[in-house]
Amino acid sequence: MANEDKDKQAPAGDAAPKEKKERPPKAQGQGKKKVAEPTGPAPKYKRETPPKLRKLYDTTIRESMKKEFSYSSIMQAPRVVKVTVNMGLGKAKDEPKMIDNAIEELKAITGQSPVVSRAKKDIAVFKLRKGQKIGVMVTLRKERMWEFLDRLLNIALPRVRDFRGVSPRGFDGRGNFTMGVKEQIIFPEIEYDKIDSIKGMNISIVTTAETDAEGRSLLTHLGMPFRQPPPTTTDAPAATAATGAA
Repeated sequence: MANEDKDKQAPAGDAAPKEKKERPPKAQGQGKKKVAEPTGPAPKYKRETPPKLRKLYDTTIRESMKKEFSYSSIMQAPRVVKVTVNMGLGKAKDEPKMIDNAIEELKAITGQSPVVSRAKKDIAVFKLRKGQKIGVMVTLRKERMWEFLDRLLNIALPRVRDFRGVSPRGFDGRGNFTMGVKEQIIFPEIEYDKIDSIKGMNISIVTTAETDAEGRSLLTHLGMPFRQPPPTTTDAPAATAATGAA
């Protein structure tokens, strides 16, 4: 009877215990929880030294302009407020990829992500629709502005082919200056083999000067290579008369 009770208590179909399968060892780095990415704005880092061009302005240029224009205070000397770089792309309406390339190039040149410009109205003659992407632009201030001006005046402009100086006719009458650049490859950040086409850009320098004379003096002190007028010869009429007499 005892044996029968034992048989009844045993579950039907009870087999031998199953052997546990050995799992393969986890690869190194697997199974670890992912570290949460930091959120919020990126931390701001303070420069140890100011940009070279700004240091030159604070130590030398302001004092020179005070003596030149007879300012009563050094704070009256004009200064650079911002620099705007605009790249117009009329062909972008047919080639949308050109906008992406222009964004990367302008970002490399200025060190700041540009904004895409869009058409404000429809123009049937140019096959342009409102809201279509037609260019990119960026506005630089403070340290990035000074760094860009330093590279423009001392590195980029000397690399222009057959460079004879910047035309001084770009002033607007209130001390602000605008100049054009025909090729973006004058900047060393651009690799010639990776560009899709040659693109030009407009560079506007906004200052606090009240007159064009003050604005031109400020940019000249900063190193802007303005084109010099051709020398006038006072002896030209006399020379002409002597030639006719001969």
